[in-house]
Amino acid sequence: MNAPAIAFVGLGGNIGDAAATLRAAIDDLDALSDTRLLRVSRLYRTPAWGNEDQPDFVNAVAMLETQLAPHALLEHLLAIERIHGRSRGADQRWGPRTIDLDLLLYGEAIIDEPGFHVPHPRLHLRAFALRPLLEVAPDITIPGIGRADTALAQLSDEGISVLDPNAGLFL
Repeated sequence: MNAPAIAFVGLGGNIGDAAATLRAAIDDLDALSDTRLLRVSRLYRTPAWGNEDQPDFVNAVAMLETQLAPHALLEHLLAIERIHGRSRGADQRWGPRTIDLDLLLYGEAIIDEPGFHVPHPRLHLRAFALRPLLEVAPDITIPGIGRADTALAQLSDEGISVLDPNAGLFL
């Protein structure tokens, strides 16, 4: 059994009822074995990034305590995506999707393998991930990069808004 690690998962989607899909995926994260859901940010409406000719996204971040190894946790995230209709092979890069679950951080781990990178390689460049991340972990540092609040201060978060300011999902 691995020692518990704190992991952060970014959630996003923009097809169908994205907010409902994210809430269902949060329930799925909460049900993972050897894992405890600690906190969840509010849901944010964010402009599309990369391919901007698509509907706005709904984004959030979940904070987990897990005994799952990073690769095992990733496999569970991919399985949750499939449950909610995501087909990674069919998706256009940065295109519309029912759901996207990204392992943003796993403790202080730095993993650089083909197809698997932690911290997420573009986390420090994405206000739509940093805003909810800082909501659940205001003092978080991105290994190899630095403080997340410093990274966010260098970005524009124009167009990012809380879906329902009174609907915090903190546990």
